[in-house]
Amino acid sequence: MSLLEVEGLTVTADGRRVVDDVSFAVAAGERVGVIGESGSGKSVTSLAVTGLLGGGLSASGSARLDGVEVIGAPDRSLRPLRGPVASVLFQEPLTALDPLMRVERQIAEPIRRHLGLRGAALKDAVRAALEDVSLPDPRIARAFPHELSGGQRQRVATAIALAASPKLLIADEPTTALDVTVQDEILALLDRLVAERDMALLFISHDLAVVARMTDRVVVMRRGETVEQGPVAQIVGEPQHPYTRALVASARALDSALDAPGEAR
Repeated sequence: MSLLEVEGLTVTADGRRVVDDVSFAVAAGERVGVIGESGSGKSVTSLAVTGLLGGGLSASGSARLDGVEVIGAPDRSLRPLRGPVASVLFQEPLTALDPLMRVERQIAEPIRRHLGLRGAALKDAVRAALEDVSLPDPRIARAFPHELSGGQRQRVATAIALAASPKLLIADEPTTALDVTVQDEILALLDRLVAERDMALLFISHDLAVVARMTDRVVVMRRGETVEQGPVAQIVGEPQHPYTRALVASARALDSALDAPGEAR
């Protein structure tokens, strides 16, 4: 049984299907990418499989996390899954973090709730969580989110997402809001932490190069539907669907354009 099994997932908004009959699976320790343009339904899919869809959206089909059905389940039965089984790292940490709460309290909350630590043990766990994401400076723990840089905020958000040692990390466009240098640092950090903890990874992005770097298998979405999926090498080397071929061609054209100035010099 896969850690995450999605079968026939459909999400509707005002009678319109924003995700249409999507199926895929993520095994324990596996890295799977979901790629597609804005509006393709990839982020909505990640919210549906964790039971976090907002008002006005309804889901049908099946999404099982560690064998537990998410679709149609009451929120109280899903809370124990969020953290120890699956955790989400969102795109914009400034909005994902509580602006009125210091960093140390935000990291401490999932550790206290899911791992039951208190007192000195909790403080040590918070300190270790920050060190894991390369933020050893104790001033970071006492800071509010607005006092940190974008890269620091995303590292804090990563520490929170990993605080309860999830089996599956869902990273939803985690570097889009960052500049190129910081993007590379965050990707390297995620790559290291996923490997060290032997976690499964569901990595959502519109950037094929990033998905190819971070994952082993790819699910391609367009207009709410899955148009193709398979190993990264197959998707990049022998894309079958016209949309996938267009994604690969665009990525190669960008690589060529970036390489051209260096070749000219």
